[in-house]
Amino acid sequence: MTLRDATVDDLDAIMAIENRSFPTDAWSAETMAAELASPHGRYLVDEHDGAVIGYGGVRALHGSADADIQTIALLAEHRGQGRGRVLLRALLAAAAARGAREVFLEVRADNPSAEGLYLAEGFEEIARRPHYYQPDDVDAIVMRLDLRRPTVPVTATEEAKA
Repeated sequence: MTLRDATVDDLDAIMAIENRSFPTDAWSAETMAAELASPHGRYLVDEHDGAVIGYGGVRALHGSADADIQTIALLAEHRGQGRGRVLLRALLAAAAARGAREVFLEVRADNPSAEGLYLAEGFEEIARRPHYYQPDDVDAIVMRLDLRRPTVPVTATEEAKA
């Protein structure tokens, strides 16, 4: 597994994954390009055999007490190998390095795998946004993680299941 900072050169690969992962509500290439260029975020890509197979981003202003996981996506054939967990942890570390004490995210209520990962990593549900994801009419589960709270280490076996 190779994580590295995303660049604008990765935009086409990221958008291919974005459109496959979120067919009804994918971000536009313009929105993603703006995210990659923003000084307020950190985007990472996951490479396998030289190809981008996943990405994730966090919006974390330097010195701000809170941050937001913007997105995490992996090609379907690479899910369930612990890559999402490693990517999430790298984004949380980036947020902490910028001074964040809390991290927020929204997850689709019809994505129990992602919700389970976030719960296992210490996030807690704090709210629901009815009908947030359109046009699918799916609720968003709003979650929060207190970065100041110690977490229980995950074993290699548990990580491999994520």
